[in-house]
Amino acid sequence: MSQPPSLLSNMMRIAGWIGLSVLLVAIFLSDFLAHAPAGAIMSGAELNPPSPAHPFGTDVLGRDILSETLHGLAQTGRHAIWAAAVAIVMGGLFGAVATRLPRPLALLLRGLFRVLSAIPALLLTVVLVGLFGHNFVALAAGLAAAPLGFIRAFDHVDLRAPHTEYARATGIPGLTLLKRDLTYDFRHILGSVIARALAAVTIILSTASFLGFGAQPPARDLGLIIAAAKASYLSAWWTAFFPGLALVFFVLCARLAAGLEEGERA
Repeated sequence: MSQPPSLLSNMMRIAGWIGLSVLLVAIFLSDFLAHAPAGAIMSGAELNPPSPAHPFGTDVLGRDILSETLHGLAQTGRHAIWAAAVAIVMGGLFGAVATRLPRPLALLLRGLFRVLSAIPALLLTVVLVGLFGHNFVALAAGLAAAPLGFIRAFDHVDLRAPHTEYARATGIPGLTLLKRDLTYDFRHILGSVIARALAAVTIILSTASFLGFGAQPPARDLGLIIAAAKASYLSAWWTAFFPGLALVFFVLCARLAAGLEEGERA
């Protein structure tokens, strides 16, 4: 029997959701908060360190890094939201639906998705991007993360729970039983599933872009911004530090909101 969350665990979850809320505001108000349009180049302002005029400094082309970070966060965040929605619907919801199938078929599907989940999500994303193209990177990341959502939802709904056995013995329709599971069981982990999916797909999307398999210029997401700063990592630390910090903060808030379970790595 699982233990109820501790006070510290609940506080961490609340802090994570507060951080995600702040990031959500920054994502949808990025054009208003940024000092300059995405990709705007200022002549003579190349590689300026952080200053009152440019709090995050400028990059090798003279772009304001604060503005670029906000625009990159907006694109990464929007793609992550769409990818998380795909992962939840394709994984979480279908995982709950699969538990209502005949037991041998349900266990077969569970085994199949466990095999898929063993494939690194980034590798699966790269393969899907190769099939569908760079414009579908959010869809690819969502599909790559879906097997984990499927397994988590499937395992949460106990096939041998007393209400399941009773329902089958008395002939209650499977759709009625599924509605009960989604209403009373799955909803209790929905917030955790959303936050986990956001963390997973954000890492996948940013890494894919950094490696050249995600968003392509002139798009500006955090992975691309960090990749573009490779040439100035050592001479101008701020060019990659602040976009990287925004990415770390996004993923950290999502993981805190999901709840950090002891021994958990994924």
